[in-house]
Amino acid sequence: MPKTHPRRNAREGVLQALYAQQFSEEKTTITLDRILDESPVRKKNNKFILALYYSVLEHHDWTDEMIKKHLQNWEFDRVAQVDRVLLRMGICEIFFMDDIPPKVTISEMVEIAKVYSTEESSGFINGILDAVFKEFQKQEKN
Repeated sequence: MPKTHPRRNAREGVLQALYAQQFSEEKTTITLDRILDESPVRKKNNKFILALYYSVLEHHDWTDEMIKKHLQNWEFDRVAQVDRVLLRMGICEIFFMDDIPPKVTISEMVEIAKVYSTEESSGFINGILDAVFKEFQKQEKN
């Protein structure tokens, strides 16, 4: 089995922590710490993980509005929980993490969806994040 890239592993940890956080009454730091403790490899990407995790928590409502804006013939409530988390992560990386090329972000979210979500999810996530990226590019030009 090929070795997972450290950033992929980090993103998977953020996905797990954010997903778990939705159903937990725990403090956000406790949920994240538990996920980090499960994988020592992730500790090397601690700065990236913290930035992404807290960015998604901080911009939760805004990212959900972005998702809703780009949904076509689909209700937000019908979007799978895992897909929502991946979309939030992708949108936060595109808008707030300048050191990551958006095409890399989109590709990563699509690949992670193939592992953690349904067969249709990767195409769905690709479509939404691609539309979000186009909007981001327009904003950058202005």
